[in-house]
Amino acid sequence: MKIGVAGSVGIDHLMVFSGKFTDSLVEGSLEKVSLSFLVDSMDVRRGGCAANIAFGMGVLGLNPILIAAVGKDWADYDSWLSRHGVDTSQVLISTTLHTAHFVVTTDQSLNQIASFFPGAMSEARNIELPPIMDSVGRLDMMVISPDDPAAMLNHSDVCRQLSIPFAADPSQQMARMTGEEIKALIEGATYLFLNEYELALAIQKTGWSDREILEKVKYRIVTLGSKGAKVESTDGELVHVGCPTEKSKKDPTGVGDSFRSGFIAGLSWGVSHERCAQLGAMIATYVIETLGTQEYRFTKPEFVERFAEAYGQEAANEIALHLK
Repeated sequence: MKIGVAGSVGIDHLMVFSGKFTDSLVEGSLEKVSLSFLVDSMDVRRGGCAANIAFGMGVLGLNPILIAAVGKDWADYDSWLSRHGVDTSQVLISTTLHTAHFVVTTDQSLNQIASFFPGAMSEARNIELPPIMDSVGRLDMMVISPDDPAAMLNHSDVCRQLSIPFAADPSQQMARMTGEEIKALIEGATYLFLNEYELALAIQKTGWSDREILEKVKYRIVTLGSKGAKVESTDGELVHVGCPTEKSKKDPTGVGDSFRSGFIAGLSWGVSHERCAQLGAMIATYVIETLGTQEYRFTKPEFVERFAEAYGQEAANEIALHLK
């Protein structure tokens, strides 16, 4: 499968606060919040939704095509992704702006407060899919992850026009997008990725009911935090998978992206939606055990063993056939 992954590429600034954010929130005074948290550590890592998804797919042996706008400081990140199986030949490199920056603080309960500066990502609206496909060939699937909103809408529109299956992942841009923009993005998607809160926000912003949102797409995948994820469709399919037991909980940044990378890799392998979701949950578990969204490592035997512990030997054997 030839898969394009559109979205953000960024530099993550990951900070850790040893207390709880909720201890500093005063009920009845939340309309005037002025807080500062003294953090215990800060790490600077590679990140960005599209880069995280593409990296995970590359680690699993695929060769996704990254479709993104990056900054003039791109060279080192380019080399990193290329070494991990990502086709970076189609990125748009800004001549004036730097790569996007993501700043997030995580407390001891794994709650997060984050800010995102788009930088070069604002030029993603200038990316056109037809010329890219003239170069790499027709895409079998397009993943539209958080990006410049205009770029996200352009990509979904082109996919509908050209009958290219696409996965809509509004995620972090849900708060910024209007209800009409969310409608325009997700309608006709083959797959829609949301977490529980994002689904509630989509219902609020679009005015569509839970059922109506489901009817606008072919399949909807809702991640449920520590409870795993579910896959559902109007045809009656309902799959729920739990999460593997993690060895530690270091940082949740990028967990959703990594779930998507595993799920989409499973689609490329032609396995069931249950296996896709299990694969996504396994990759997500590796990410929460490490600091940084692209720092996890595993060998094939180790991955298969952990997969068997979580989902059974039969499931692990099926996944092992595709792992490199």
